[in-house]
Amino acid sequence: MNRKKIITIILVLVALSAVWYFFFRKKENPVVITTQKPFYGHISTSVTATGAVQPVDTVAVGTQVSGILKYIYADFNSEVKKGQLLAELDKVLLQAEVDRNRGQVANAQSQQVYQEAQFKRQEQLYKVGAISRADYDNANFLYKAAIASVESARASLRTAERNLFFTEIYSPIDGVVLNRSVSVGQTVAASFNTPTLFVIAKDITKMQVQASVDEADIGNVRDSQRVSFTVDAYLNDEFAGKVQEIRLRPSVSANVVTYTTIISANNDDMKLKPGMTATVTIYTAERDHALLIPSKALMFKPDSALSKKFKLISIAPPAAERHKRAVPVTGGDRDTTRRLTHDKGKNAEATNYVWVQRGDTLLQKKVEIGLNDNTRAEVLSGLSPDEDVITGMQEVTDKKAAGSGGQASPFMPQRRRR
Repeated sequence: MNRKKIITIILVLVALSAVWYFFFRKKENPVVITTQKPFYGHISTSVTATGAVQPVDTVAVGTQVSGILKYIYADFNSEVKKGQLLAELDKVLLQAEVDRNRGQVANAQSQQVYQEAQFKRQEQLYKVGAISRADYDNANFLYKAAIASVESARASLRTAERNLFFTEIYSPIDGVVLNRSVSVGQTVAASFNTPTLFVIAKDITKMQVQASVDEADIGNVRDSQRVSFTVDAYLNDEFAGKVQEIRLRPSVSANVVTYTTIISANNDDMKLKPGMTATVTIYTAERDHALLIPSKALMFKPDSALSKKFKLISIAPPAAERHKRAVPVTGGDRDTTRRLTHDKGKNAEATNYVWVQRGDTLLQKKVEIGLNDNTRAEVLSGLSPDEDVITGMQEVTDKKAAGSGGQASPFMPQRRRR
Protein backbone atom coordinates (compact mmCIF):
# COMPACT_ATOMS: atom_id res chain seq x y z
CA MET A 1 0.00 0.00 0.00
CA ASN A 2 2.76 2.39 0.89
CA ARG A 3 4.54 1.47 -2.30
CA LYS A 4 1.50 2.33 -4.40
CA LYS A 5 1.18 5.71 -2.65
CA ILE A 6 4.81 6.53 -3.32
CA ILE A 7 4.46 5.61 -6.98
CA THR A 8 1.29 7.67 -7.23
CA ILE A 9 2.96 10.71 -5.65
CA ILE A 10 5.92 10.38 -7.99
CA LEU A 11 3.64 10.18 -11.02
CA VAL A 12 1.70 13.25 -9.88
CA LEU A 13 4.92 15.23 -9.39
CA VAL A 14 6.18 14.19 -12.83
CA ALA A 15 2.87 15.21 -14.37
CA LEU A 16 2.93 18.59 -12.62
CA SER A 17 6.52 19.15 -13.73
CA ALA A 18 5.59 18.34 -17.31
CA VAL A 19 2.63 20.71 -17.19
CA TRP A 20 4.82 23.49 -15.77
CA TYR A 21 7.58 22.86 -18.30
CA PHE A 22 5.35 22.86 -21.36
CA PHE A 23 2.68 25.37 -20.35
CA PHE A 24 3.80 27.67 -17.54
CA ARG A 25 7.58 27.87 -17.87
CA LYS A 26 8.77 31.27 -19.09
CA LYS A 27 10.75 30.70 -22.21
CA GLU A 28 14.04 32.53 -22.60
CA ASN A 29 13.93 34.73 -25.64
CA PRO A 30 17.02 34.77 -27.84
CA VAL A 31 19.14 37.95 -27.72
CA VAL A 32 20.25 39.60 -30.96
CA ILE A 33 22.93 42.27 -31.11
CA THR A 34 23.05 45.03 -33.72
CA THR A 35 26.37 46.01 -35.22
CA GLN A 36 27.64 48.61 -37.63
CA LYS A 37 30.99 49.11 -39.28
CA PRO A 38 32.77 52.47 -38.85
CA PHE A 39 32.45 54.66 -41.92
CA TYR A 40 33.99 57.85 -43.24
CA GLY A 41 31.93 61.01 -43.49
CA HIS A 42 31.43 64.60 -42.41
CA ILE A 43 30.75 65.54 -38.79
CA SER A 44 30.27 68.86 -37.07
CA THR A 45 29.29 70.33 -33.73
CA SER A 46 27.02 73.33 -33.73
CA VAL A 47 25.28 75.96 -31.63
CA THR A 48 21.72 77.01 -32.33
CA ALA A 49 20.23 80.43 -31.73
CA THR A 50 17.55 82.77 -33.03
CA GLY A 51 17.93 86.27 -34.37
CA ALA A 52 16.58 88.95 -36.66
CA VAL A 53 17.65 89.84 -40.19
CA GLN A 54 18.80 93.46 -40.49
CA PRO A 55 20.51 95.60 -43.15
CA VAL A 56 24.23 96.05 -42.64
CA ASP A 57 24.01 99.86 -42.51
CA THR A 58 20.97 102.08 -42.04
CA VAL A 59 20.75 105.87 -41.84
CA ALA A 60 17.97 107.83 -40.15
CA VAL A 61 17.32 111.00 -42.16
CA GLY A 62 15.90 113.91 -40.15
CA THR A 63 15.52 117.66 -40.27
CA GLN A 64 17.43 120.38 -38.45
CA VAL A 65 14.70 123.03 -38.77
CA SER A 66 11.04 123.11 -37.86
CA GLY A 67 8.26 123.64 -40.34
CA ILE A 68 5.40 122.18 -42.32
CA LEU A 69 6.21 119.39 -44.76
CA LYS A 70 5.21 120.70 -48.18
CA TYR A 71 6.56 118.09 -50.64
CA ILE A 72 7.66 114.42 -50.39
CA TYR A 73 9.60 112.94 -53.30
CA ALA A 74 10.37 109.44 -51.92
CA ASP A 75 8.21 106.67 -50.50
CA PHE A 76 8.59 103.17 -49.04
CA ASN A 77 10.97 100.91 -51.03
CA SER A 78 12.13 103.82 -53.21
CA GLU A 79 15.67 103.49 -54.49
CA VAL A 80 17.50 106.76 -53.90
CA LYS A 81 20.92 108.14 -54.78
CA LYS A 82 23.26 110.21 -52.69
CA GLY A 83 22.24 113.88 -52.92
CA GLN A 84 18.73 113.11 -54.21
CA LEU A 85 15.97 115.42 -52.93
CA LEU A 86 13.66 113.47 -50.60
CA ALA A 87 11.37 116.11 -49.12
CA GLU A 88 10.88 119.85 -48.79
CA LEU A 89 9.56 122.04 -45.98
CA ASP A 90 7.56 125.22 -46.37
CA LYS A 91 10.09 128.03 -47.01
CA VAL A 92 7.89 131.10 -46.45
CA LEU A 93 8.94 131.93 -42.90
CA LEU A 94 12.60 131.06 -43.39
CA GLN A 95 12.73 133.01 -46.67
CA ALA A 96 11.33 136.03 -44.81
CA GLU A 97 14.06 135.58 -42.19
CA VAL A 98 16.69 135.63 -44.94
CA ASP A 99 15.23 138.81 -46.43
CA ARG A 100 15.16 140.49 -43.00
CA ASN A 101 18.80 139.64 -42.40
CA ARG A 102 19.75 140.95 -45.83
CA GLY A 103 18.12 144.26 -44.91
CA GLN A 104 20.05 144.34 -41.66
CA VAL A 105 23.29 143.76 -43.57
CA ALA A 106 22.48 146.65 -45.91
CA ASN A 107 21.64 148.92 -42.95
CA ALA A 108 24.86 147.96 -41.17
CA GLN A 109 26.89 148.63 -44.30
CA SER A 110 25.36 152.12 -44.69
CA GLN A 111 26.14 152.84 -41.03
CA GLN A 112 29.70 151.74 -41.66
CA VAL A 113 30.05 154.14 -44.63
CA TYR A 114 28.62 157.02 -42.61
CA GLN A 115 30.80 156.35 -39.55
CA GLU A 116 33.86 155.99 -41.75
CA ALA A 117 33.25 159.45 -43.26
CA GLN A 118 32.64 160.93 -39.82
CA PHE A 119 35.83 159.43 -38.48
CA LYS A 120 37.91 160.84 -41.35
CA ARG A 121 36.53 164.36 -40.76
CA GLN A 122 37.15 164.14 -37.01
CA GLU A 123 40.66 162.89 -37.71
CA GLN A 124 41.50 165.96 -39.84
CA LEU A 125 40.05 168.33 -37.25
CA TYR A 126 42.01 166.63 -34.50
CA LYS A 127 45.26 167.00 -36.43
CA VAL A 128 44.80 170.82 -36.67
CA GLY A 129 43.71 170.99 -33.01
CA ALA A 130 40.11 171.98 -33.67
CA ILE A 131 38.62 169.16 -31.52
CA SER A 132 39.64 167.43 -28.36
CA ARG A 133 41.12 163.96 -27.96
CA ALA A 134 37.82 162.71 -26.52
CA ASP A 135 35.85 163.69 -29.63
CA TYR A 136 38.43 161.89 -31.81
CA ASP A 137 38.28 158.68 -29.73
CA ASN A 138 34.48 158.71 -29.80
CA ALA A 139 34.47 158.94 -33.62
CA ASN A 140 37.00 156.08 -33.81
CA PHE A 141 34.82 153.97 -31.52
CA LEU A 142 31.67 154.56 -33.57
CA TYR A 143 33.51 153.63 -36.77
CA LYS A 144 34.81 150.33 -35.39
CA ALA A 145 31.38 149.52 -33.92
CA ALA A 146 29.86 149.99 -37.36
CA ILE A 147 32.40 147.55 -38.84
CA ALA A 148 31.50 144.96 -36.15
CA SER A 149 27.80 145.45 -36.83
CA VAL A 150 28.34 144.60 -40.48
CA GLU A 151 30.12 141.35 -39.57
CA SER A 152 27.34 140.41 -37.11
CA ALA A 153 24.64 141.09 -39.70
CA ARG A 154 26.48 138.99 -42.28
CA ALA A 155 26.76 136.10 -39.79
CA SER A 156 23.01 136.27 -39.09
CA LEU A 157 22.39 136.24 -42.83
CA ARG A 158 24.54 133.14 -43.31
CA THR A 159 22.61 131.39 -40.51
CA ALA A 160 19.27 132.28 -42.08
CA GLU A 161 20.44 131.10 -45.50
CA ARG A 162 21.65 127.83 -44.01
CA ASN A 163 18.32 127.26 -42.29
CA LEU A 164 16.61 127.93 -45.60
CA PHE A 165 18.86 125.33 -47.22
CA PHE A 166 17.86 122.79 -44.54
CA THR A 167 14.25 122.96 -45.71
CA GLU A 168 15.36 120.75 -48.60
CA ILE A 169 16.12 117.24 -47.29
CA TYR A 170 18.58 115.19 -49.35
CA SER A 171 19.63 111.54 -49.17
CA PRO A 172 23.07 111.14 -47.56
CA ILE A 173 23.75 107.71 -49.16
CA ASP A 174 22.74 105.43 -52.01
CA GLY A 175 20.14 102.94 -50.82
CA VAL A 176 16.52 101.98 -50.37
CA VAL A 177 13.92 103.73 -48.22
CA LEU A 178 12.81 101.31 -45.51
CA ASN A 179 10.53 103.65 -43.59
CA ARG A 180 8.77 106.96 -44.06
CA SER A 181 7.53 108.51 -40.81
CA VAL A 182 5.84 111.70 -42.09
CA SER A 183 3.22 112.85 -44.57
CA VAL A 184 2.58 116.01 -46.56
CA GLY A 185 1.17 118.79 -44.37
CA GLN A 186 2.61 117.38 -41.17
CA THR A 187 4.44 119.77 -38.87
CA VAL A 188 7.90 118.66 -37.74
CA ALA A 189 9.50 120.31 -34.72
CA ALA A 190 13.29 120.19 -34.43
CA SER A 191 14.34 120.66 -30.82
CA PHE A 192 16.81 118.61 -28.77
CA ASN A 193 15.91 115.41 -30.65
CA THR A 194 16.00 115.56 -34.41
CA PRO A 195 12.75 114.13 -35.84
CA THR A 196 13.29 111.14 -38.14
CA LEU A 197 11.64 111.47 -41.53
CA PHE A 198 13.12 108.52 -43.45
CA VAL A 199 15.15 105.38 -42.70
CA ILE A 200 17.42 104.37 -45.58
CA ALA A 201 19.27 101.06 -45.92
CA LYS A 202 22.61 101.41 -47.63
CA ASP A 203 22.77 98.06 -49.47
CA ILE A 204 20.14 95.36 -48.98
CA THR A 205 22.08 92.86 -51.12
CA LYS A 206 24.22 92.36 -48.03
CA MET A 207 22.35 91.60 -44.83
CA GLN A 208 23.29 90.62 -41.30
CA VAL A 209 21.63 88.51 -38.64
CA GLN A 210 21.75 89.68 -35.04
CA ALA A 211 21.61 86.36 -33.20
CA SER A 212 21.28 85.98 -29.42
CA VAL A 213 23.66 83.21 -28.32
CA ASP A 214 23.32 81.74 -24.84
CA GLU A 215 26.20 82.25 -22.42
CA ALA A 216 26.65 78.46 -22.16
CA ASP A 217 27.41 78.29 -25.91
CA ILE A 218 29.24 81.56 -26.56
CA GLY A 219 32.60 80.11 -25.49
CA ASN A 220 32.73 77.92 -28.61
CA VAL A 221 31.78 80.68 -31.06
CA ARG A 222 34.61 82.35 -32.99
CA ASP A 223 34.93 84.88 -35.80
CA SER A 224 34.63 83.59 -39.39
CA GLN A 225 32.88 80.34 -38.40
CA ARG A 226 30.43 78.94 -40.94
CA VAL A 227 26.76 79.62 -40.32
CA SER A 228 23.54 78.37 -41.89
CA PHE A 229 20.10 79.74 -41.11
CA THR A 230 16.49 79.54 -42.23
CA VAL A 231 13.59 81.98 -42.15
CA ASP A 232 9.90 81.22 -41.84
CA ALA A 233 9.14 82.72 -45.24
CA TYR A 234 11.35 80.17 -47.06
CA LEU A 235 11.38 76.98 -44.99
CA ASN A 236 12.88 74.91 -47.82
CA ASP A 237 15.76 77.34 -48.42
CA GLU A 238 18.93 77.39 -46.33
CA PHE A 239 20.97 80.58 -46.29
CA ALA A 240 24.71 80.71 -45.67
CA GLY A 241 26.78 83.20 -43.72
CA LYS A 242 29.67 83.54 -41.33
CA VAL A 243 30.30 84.99 -37.90
CA GLN A 244 31.47 88.57 -38.23
CA GLU A 245 31.45 89.92 -34.68
CA ILE A 246 30.70 88.86 -31.10
CA ARG A 247 29.61 91.85 -29.07
CA LEU A 248 30.83 91.97 -25.49
CA ARG A 249 27.79 93.68 -24.05
CA PRO A 250 25.46 91.05 -22.52
CA SER A 251 21.70 91.04 -22.68
CA VAL A 252 19.82 89.78 -19.60
CA SER A 253 16.19 88.70 -19.83
CA ALA A 254 14.47 86.60 -17.13
CA ASN A 255 17.90 85.76 -15.64
CA VAL A 256 19.05 84.38 -19.02
CA VAL A 257 22.27 85.95 -20.31
CA THR A 258 22.82 86.11 -24.06
CA TYR A 259 25.39 87.78 -26.29
CA THR A 260 24.62 89.42 -29.61
CA THR A 261 26.49 87.72 -32.44
CA ILE A 262 26.59 89.45 -35.83
CA ILE A 263 26.38 87.11 -38.83
CA SER A 264 26.98 88.44 -42.34
CA ALA A 265 25.06 86.98 -45.28
CA ASN A 266 24.63 87.70 -48.97
CA ASN A 267 21.19 88.62 -50.28
CA ASP A 268 21.76 88.66 -54.02
CA ASP A 269 18.40 87.00 -54.72
CA MET A 270 16.67 89.61 -52.49
CA LYS A 271 14.76 86.95 -50.54
CA LEU A 272 15.86 88.20 -47.12
CA LYS A 273 13.90 91.17 -45.83
CA PRO A 274 14.62 93.33 -42.79
CA GLY A 275 13.00 92.09 -39.61
CA MET A 276 12.67 88.41 -40.58
CA THR A 277 13.18 85.91 -37.76
CA ALA A 278 16.10 83.58 -38.44
CA THR A 279 16.85 80.19 -36.88
CA VAL A 280 20.64 80.10 -36.82
CA THR A 281 23.08 77.18 -36.68
CA ILE A 282 26.71 78.11 -35.97
CA TYR A 283 29.18 75.34 -36.77
CA THR A 284 31.78 75.53 -34.01
CA ALA A 285 33.87 72.60 -35.30
CA GLU A 286 33.85 70.52 -38.48
CA ARG A 287 35.70 67.49 -39.83
CA ASP A 288 35.71 66.09 -43.35
CA HIS A 289 36.49 62.42 -44.08
CA ALA A 290 36.34 61.48 -40.41
CA LEU A 291 35.95 57.88 -39.19
CA LEU A 292 32.51 57.78 -37.57
CA ILE A 293 30.51 55.44 -35.36
CA PRO A 294 27.01 55.85 -33.86
CA SER A 295 27.10 57.65 -30.53
CA LYS A 296 24.97 54.94 -28.92
CA ALA A 297 27.89 52.51 -29.38
CA LEU A 298 29.75 54.44 -26.65
CA MET A 299 26.94 53.74 -24.18
CA PHE A 300 26.50 50.01 -24.91
CA LYS A 301 27.23 47.61 -22.04
CA PRO A 302 26.62 43.84 -22.32
CA ASP A 303 24.46 42.14 -19.70
CA SER A 304 24.36 38.62 -18.33
CA ALA A 305 22.15 37.36 -21.17
CA LEU A 306 24.97 37.89 -23.68
CA SER A 307 27.46 35.97 -21.54
CA LYS A 308 25.50 32.76 -22.22
CA LYS A 309 25.84 33.16 -25.97
CA PHE A 310 29.14 35.03 -26.38
CA LYS A 311 32.52 35.13 -24.74
CA LEU A 312 33.03 38.55 -23.19
CA ILE A 313 36.53 40.08 -22.95
CA SER A 314 36.63 43.34 -21.01
CA ILE A 315 39.66 45.58 -20.64
CA ALA A 316 38.11 48.38 -18.59
CA PRO A 317 38.72 48.20 -14.82
CA PRO A 318 35.59 47.39 -12.81
CA ALA A 319 33.85 50.04 -10.80
CA ALA A 320 35.24 48.69 -7.51
CA GLU A 321 38.78 48.93 -8.85
CA ARG A 322 38.23 52.52 -10.02
CA HIS A 323 36.89 53.39 -6.58
CA LYS A 324 40.04 51.98 -4.95
CA ARG A 325 42.18 54.19 -7.18
CA ALA A 326 40.32 57.29 -6.06
CA VAL A 327 42.33 59.47 -3.67
CA PRO A 328 40.42 61.30 -0.92
CA VAL A 329 40.84 65.05 -0.88
CA THR A 330 39.79 66.80 2.31
CA GLY A 331 38.86 70.40 2.68
CA GLY A 332 36.00 72.33 4.23
CA ASP A 333 33.05 70.45 5.64
CA ARG A 334 32.95 67.69 3.02
CA ASP A 335 35.33 65.01 1.76
CA THR A 336 35.61 64.65 -1.99
CA THR A 337 37.53 62.26 -4.19
CA ARG A 338 39.90 62.90 -7.00
CA ARG A 339 40.71 60.21 -9.51
CA LEU A 340 44.30 59.38 -10.39
CA THR A 341 45.10 59.80 -14.06
CA HIS A 342 48.03 58.70 -16.13
CA ASP A 343 47.37 61.08 -18.99
CA LYS A 344 47.94 64.75 -18.43
CA GLY A 345 44.85 66.85 -18.75
CA LYS A 346 42.54 63.81 -19.00
CA ASN A 347 40.58 62.07 -16.26
CA ALA A 348 39.55 58.47 -16.04
CA GLU A 349 35.88 59.30 -16.49
CA ALA A 350 36.57 60.69 -19.98
CA THR A 351 37.92 57.33 -21.25
CA ASN A 352 35.69 55.83 -23.95
CA TYR A 353 35.16 52.14 -24.69
CA VAL A 354 33.25 50.30 -27.39
CA TRP A 355 32.43 46.62 -27.87
CA VAL A 356 33.40 44.82 -31.08
CA GLN A 357 32.06 41.46 -32.28
CA ARG A 358 34.56 38.91 -33.55
CA GLY A 359 32.68 35.71 -34.24
CA ASP A 360 31.33 34.40 -30.91
CA THR A 361 33.55 36.79 -28.94
CA LEU A 362 32.66 40.30 -27.79
CA LEU A 363 35.82 42.33 -27.25
CA GLN A 364 35.93 45.66 -25.46
CA LYS A 365 38.26 48.22 -27.04
CA LYS A 366 39.50 51.60 -25.85
CA VAL A 367 38.95 54.38 -28.36
CA GLU A 368 39.83 58.06 -28.57
CA ILE A 369 36.84 60.19 -29.49
CA GLY A 370 36.97 63.58 -31.19
CA LEU A 371 33.80 65.41 -32.20
CA ASN A 372 30.47 64.08 -30.99
CA ASP A 373 27.16 65.50 -32.20
CA ASN A 374 25.11 63.07 -30.03
CA THR A 375 24.22 61.09 -33.14
CA ARG A 376 27.64 60.18 -34.47
CA ALA A 377 31.08 60.30 -32.91
CA GLU A 378 34.47 60.78 -34.54
CA VAL A 379 37.00 58.04 -33.81
CA LEU A 380 40.56 59.34 -33.64
CA SER A 381 42.22 56.03 -32.75
CA GLY A 382 41.39 52.54 -31.54
CA LEU A 383 39.19 51.25 -34.41
CA SER A 384 39.52 50.25 -38.03
CA PRO A 385 36.82 50.48 -40.73
CA ASP A 386 36.46 46.68 -41.05
CA GLU A 387 35.42 46.02 -37.44
CA ASP A 388 31.85 45.31 -36.34
CA VAL A 389 30.98 47.79 -33.59
CA ILE A 390 28.07 46.81 -31.37
CA THR A 391 25.43 49.52 -31.16
CA GLY A 392 22.73 47.74 -29.13
CA MET A 393 20.89 44.52 -28.31
CA GLN A 394 17.30 43.32 -28.21
CA GLU A 395 15.32 40.21 -27.30
CA VAL A 396 13.46 38.47 -30.12
CA THR A 397 10.03 37.34 -28.93
CA ASP A 398 7.61 34.99 -30.68
CA LYS A 399 5.41 37.90 -31.62
CA LYS A 400 8.33 39.69 -33.22
CA ALA A 401 9.37 36.52 -35.00
CA ALA A 402 5.86 35.95 -36.27
CA GLY A 403 5.84 39.63 -36.85
CA SER A 404 5.26 41.69 -39.79
CA GLY A 405 4.37 38.97 -42.26
CA GLY A 406 1.20 37.35 -40.90
CA GLN A 407 -0.20 39.95 -38.51
CA ALA A 408 -3.00 42.07 -39.91
CA SER A 409 -3.29 45.76 -39.28
CA PRO A 410 -5.89 46.58 -36.59
CA PHE A 411 -6.99 49.56 -38.70
CA MET A 412 -7.95 47.45 -41.73
CA PRO A 413 -11.58 46.21 -42.02
CA GLN A 414 -11.88 42.53 -41.16
CA ARG A 415 -14.11 39.95 -42.81
CA ARG A 416 -16.89 38.58 -40.65
CA ARG A 417 -16.78 34.92 -39.69
CA ARG A 418 -19.65 32.72 -40.82
